[in-house]
Amino acid sequence: MKKFLMIAALLSVYVNAEEIYATFDVEAEKSASLAFSSSGIIEKMHVDIGSKVEKDALLAELINDDIEAMVDVRKIALKYAKSDYERQEKVKQHINESVFDSFASKYENSKVQLQYQETLLDKTYLKAPFEGMITSKKVEIGDVVSGQMITQVFDIQSLKERKLILKFDQKYHNKVHVGDSFQYKVDGDEKTYSGVIFKIYPTIDSKSRKMFAEVKAQNFPVGLFGDGYITAK
Repeated sequence: MKKFLMIAALLSVYVNAEEIYATFDVEAEKSASLAFSSSGIIEKMHVDIGSKVEKDALLAELINDDIEAMVDVRKIALKYAKSDYERQEKVKQHINESVFDSFASKYENSKVQLQYQETLLDKTYLKAPFEGMITSKKVEIGDVVSGQMITQVFDIQSLKERKLILKFDQKYHNKVHVGDSFQYKVDGDEKTYSGVIFKIYPTIDSKSRKMFAEVKAQNFPVGLFGDGYITAK
């Protein structure tokens, strides 16, 4: 009896399901235009268009000899400031409190100054924010970049992860839900693929009168398009 009821329920869902036509474009799950947050001259570029990179991989460097030198200077200053502070700490009870405080202040200031120079140095390195592929290179070695003007250096997109941006008629706004299945084909490929809607945009495009939703996919070239049917239950 239970088996019969289960089959009946499944048949009821199938009968009541509605097939809604949708077109889609393939986009990268993640994409970004990368730029230095500091100004300078590009000295090294470690990747090119088509390069596959890991998260935090070094992509490019600015000339930074002067900042590296300042980091070394600040490290030496911190070393001596720490030594002076520790020496004074041992005899703290025998010296004037203001004298000890001046050594403590110098030590703390040395730590701050080193951290500041290391931050400046870190800004001369451009790193990958996530695992992906370089899709565009917009500068060359020797070019001047500006952190204030935001000079774009590379475009990057996720390596395999894709999302299908579905478009369907606004009249179905109450029928399509997260979790609905989507059967589709991409242009030039006769194979039928399937996915599940995981996001529905809350607004309707005023010009096309279309709604948008997203389905996760893998490996399709970005820019492909296709169509299919949403099974709305």
